[in-house]
Amino acid sequence: MRHVLRVFVAVTTVLTVASPASAGPVHSATNDRAFVEQMLYATPIARFVASVGSDTWFDWSTDFCSAPLVGNTGRSFNFTEPCRRHDFGYRNLRLLERHYGIDYWNATERRRVDQQFLADMKRHCWSRPWYDEPTCLAWAATFYSAVRLVGGN
Repeated sequence: MRHVLRVFVAVTTVLTVASPASAGPVHSATNDRAFVEQMLYATPIARFVASVGSDTWFDWSTDFCSAPLVGNTGRSFNFTEPCRRHDFGYRNLRLLERHYGIDYWNATERRRVDQQFLADMKRHCWSRPWYDEPTCLAWAATFYSAVRLVGGN
């Protein structure tokens, strides 16, 4: 009986380790591109932030906008989360291009990531008190203009 139990435990362990469910996500150009698209354009910002680091194959690093004089926060705004998602887009479209050799990082994609950045900042501004909203929106336009200018439109 002991021998049968040992064999059963060994077979169960092997099957568990070899099962696709324990292997994690399957990485391919199509799957990885779909994940980046989902995170950038179809996931609410709060859920995006909660997902940070969920798949370590992707680059989740960020410099939080690195605006030299104002940073990513001010009295009327906090663009920490939009900056994090913007960095995710830039870093991972470049990562996909390097890894798969497909033109994922180009002017059109950069504009899409930048436009999502602006949309995320605006959504943040619309959640601010009414008296902070105009200043926040002005900062959002400034940040957007800066990323477009630095990247070459």
